[in-house]
Amino acid sequence: MIVGNTAKSPAARRAYEDRREALIKEFAPTIKYLASRLAVRLPSYLDAEDLFSVGLIGLLNAFDRYDPTREAKFKTYAEYRIRGAMLDEIRSMDWIPRSVRDRITLLQRTCDGLQKRHGRPPTEEEIGEAMGLNQEELCDFLVRSQGAFVLSIDDLGSQEPEPRILLQCMADPTAKDPLAELVGDAKRKQLAGAIEGLPHKERMVLTLYYYEELTMKEIGKVLFVTESRVSQLHSQALIRLKGSLKIEL
Repeated sequence: MIVGNTAKSPAARRAYEDRREALIKEFAPTIKYLASRLAVRLPSYLDAEDLFSVGLIGLLNAFDRYDPTREAKFKTYAEYRIRGAMLDEIRSMDWIPRSVRDRITLLQRTCDGLQKRHGRPPTEEEIGEAMGLNQEELCDFLVRSQGAFVLSIDDLGSQEPEPRILLQCMADPTAKDPLAELVGDAKRKQLAGAIEGLPHKERMVLTLYYYEELTMKEIGKVLFVTESRVSQLHSQALIRLKGSLKIEL
């Protein structure tokens, strides 16, 4: 039986509407939090309020489509649908300039080639030299391109419609995981292995940002670096991960 049962009797309909209203109140803080996390690196015309509205639609869709016979809890399923709706909205805007996309593609290919050649993640100096950029130019590009990576975590290693969260693959695989049915063990191990192969600071940034849920500014204080440097490390880590997974696949 689907949770969002739309039976037509007046009593059933009232009960249905009451459950929806209660659900909105319960999940509003979660939707606001997810919207603010995504909106912080987006252009000014894409704000948290817009994403909140889209997330709300995702929640209501989850309510209507959830099947309680599945092992995943409703909270897990709803958060997937909320975040997925927001990401779909961002993708539909297609706001990343073609020139930035082309440079990111070149950067990823460069990292892939250097990693194959050296058998290890390339250093910033090696990347810059291969692309004809000095360190200042490379850092500037990574920081300015940060918004382009807002979708990358959910695209890593998966072409399936359901979103994937890096946190799942960084968590203890022996712990009870309500998402076990949604993410295969092979994919989890593959991504976890790629994360383990990252340089220490990049791995720390991903851990603190996605697992501990610190902001870029807070991570900077922990690592004694600037917020822009954290942004750069985050971008580099995602490029390396996408490259590593592509090599393995």
